[in-house]
Amino acid sequence: MRALITGGAGFVGAHLRAHLETLGDEVIVTDLEVDITDAHAIAKVVASTAPNAIYHLAAMSHVGESWDTPSTVLSVNVIGTANVLAAARRAEVERVLITSSADVYGAVTKEQLPLTEDAALAPANPYAASKAAAEIIALQAWRSFEQGVIIARPFNHIGPGQSPRFAVAGLAARLVEAKRTGAGTLSVGNLAARRDFTDVRDIVTGYRTLIETGTPGEIYNLCSGHDVSLAEIVERLQVVVGTHVELTTDPELLRPLDTPVLRGDASKIHDALGWRPTIDLAQSLSDIVAEFER
Repeated sequence: MRALITGGAGFVGAHLRAHLETLGDEVIVTDLEVDITDAHAIAKVVASTAPNAIYHLAAMSHVGESWDTPSTVLSVNVIGTANVLAAARRAEVERVLITSSADVYGAVTKEQLPLTEDAALAPANPYAASKAAAEIIALQAWRSFEQGVIIARPFNHIGPGQSPRFAVAGLAARLVEAKRTGAGTLSVGNLAARRDFTDVRDIVTGYRTLIETGTPGEIYNLCSGHDVSLAEIVERLQVVVGTHVELTTDPELLRPLDTPVLRGDASKIHDALGWRPTIDLAQSLSDIVAEFER
């Protein structure tokens, strides 16, 4: 299979590329050299590479930063998705995977958990709103043109190679540095938030499964089915790092609105396609810490 990955040089893209290559796929990566908000540029790349499948990962993906640049986030994540889909139609690409986010579910109640793909969308930040809009664009392409579009809704994913701009990797990096310097305190944001964490290496196997056997026009959750608080993540990271620091809440690290808990139900992709996570949280955290300790 010849696969084109937009955003292929990023955290998830690098893991996806490695996974696809182990399966014998021919992989083409487009990243900083192509602006996905430029319809002509992305159409040229897709036409010239003639992929069988496109994994559309390119996006502005930091929830906290989306509050500061909402119009840019909407442009990249919505217009960019529309451009990729249009280019894929013209080039008659067989399959396009649109990567959305569990953030589209927004602030949910405990009674709504675990979240299935049929749950109502209530995005609570600009990033989530952009992903919800991108989903609508993707489903419209399937309904109007019978385009082979599949939507993945991954919940929080972590693993080696993730930028410390993101919560778990950032906490791990700062704890490793605290051990090195002997610091006794660490400033943190909201640690009460609970998230459903899956290792990125499991997420990318799910993406390949969806491209190969997913049903066009369908949406699939990718998650572990378990929620963990960031407070527990910090505790477990401290054990892995071998340190113990006092945590202090910094108001500057708090978001204007934070979803209290997200926990998903991945039975749809499991029952239909056989995918399920295989890497446990302990292994993910250990591998993340090991990378920052190098």
